[in-house]
Amino acid sequence: MITSAGTGLVAGLRPRFLEGLAPADLNAILAAASQQRLPANFVVTNHGDLATRLFLLIKGRARFFYITEGGRRILLHWLAPGEIFGVMALVPNPSLYLVSAEMLRDSLALAWERSTVQDLAARYPRLALNALTTASEYLSLCVASHVAMTCRNARERLAEVLINLTRGIGVEVEGGVELDVTNEELANAANITPFTASRLLSEWQRNGALVKSRGKVLLRSPKHLFLKAA
Repeated sequence: MITSAGTGLVAGLRPRFLEGLAPADLNAILAAASQQRLPANFVVTNHGDLATRLFLLIKGRARFFYITEGGRRILLHWLAPGEIFGVMALVPNPSLYLVSAEMLRDSLALAWERSTVQDLAARYPRLALNALTTASEYLSLCVASHVAMTCRNARERLAEVLINLTRGIGVEVEGGVELDVTNEELANAANITPFTASRLLSEWQRNGALVKSRGKVLLRSPKHLFLKAA
């Protein structure tokens, strides 16, 4: 468990989950959490398992994914510090995690047991409202993704994935925004083949939109993602 000193862990993050809470209330909520050190590639929540804990990512990177009945792994959303996962732990009736969440880097998270976070939400209604807001944002992302798969071509889908990733896990560096992501991950997220992803990334590198290196993309000019090769 952590004490009120735990406010230092979230001071620079301003997580939406903890917005609008009085300092004393924030201290009580943080004191009820446990710190979890989560290694890279560790799957923290599994789709279909009972939702027993809610997590707030403090350091590192994570992402949602889903395994279909046919065994296909679908990448859904990348998580940056300040985001929560395991929101189904707040549902009154025992519920299952809707998606799986895995760590992409060695990470640190705060975790609340289901009974604890439900008690806190009852005592501090703003906490439940913040979680609902986050859940609605995730739903909006799912709707936007479905629309993109239905109505947009491969170029537009991959461009949108790149732009969305810069907002979520992008790191500003000299010359642009850097993303830790592979060709295969981009292809999966955009629902295109790795060959198509590689072809588009090479084209965008030639027109100056980005610089591709092993496991990384430096996005330099988002507007050039929508320019077709001459």
